[in-house]
Amino acid sequence: MAWHADYEDPSSDLAGRRRSVQACIRRWLDDAGTGPLQVVSACSGDGRDLLEVLATHAAAARTQVRLLELDDRLARRAEDFAQDHGLEGVEVVRSDAGRTDSYAGAVPADLVLLCGVFGNLSDEDVQATVGVARQLCTAGGTVAWTRGRHDRDPVEPTDEIRVWFDRAGFEEVSLDAPEDRSYRVGVHRFIGEPELLVPARRFFTFTR
Repeated sequence: MAWHADYEDPSSDLAGRRRSVQACIRRWLDDAGTGPLQVVSACSGDGRDLLEVLATHAAAARTQVRLLELDDRLARRAEDFAQDHGLEGVEVVRSDAGRTDSYAGAVPADLVLLCGVFGNLSDEDVQATVGVARQLCTAGGTVAWTRGRHDRDPVEPTDEIRVWFDRAGFEEVSLDAPEDRSYRVGVHRFIGEPELLVPARRFFTFTR
């Protein structure tokens, strides 16, 4: 888990990505109206991208969160942060985010976070995950996602991802792709018809 230490360096790309994701989450919460909110985060790590925003936002009291994280150390950090900041609606589940059963009872969600996921998947699994997002989102729900640009990528990797979201019934809200940084942060809104969650399906497996 040494890679996770890069988050502590404000100049690192991981820290920059977190700031970008948090800005997206904050804008979403600011525009989210006054009703109850449901958020799901896949492969959430210690959850700080979301939890640090909720800790200072008025919408926290009406927000229910499910964080999916298999690493027990990171999951415990998320639980400790939520407890320390009075985030009573946060549920940390040690479960495989690549299986649909892990989302049962927490979807359809108003916000789905797929951060730190796509760069670890095959193109086929990324496309499958975009398709499954139709089962994870409410009508009008939002997906925030990330993808790094690496030396091994022959072309800009987000180009295909954006096409796949479009074909799956999403419209693009924003894309943060700094030329001098490796991270990309995308936000898409679901404008199609939600689908029921298909149980017992695996739709992605980490390859890296």
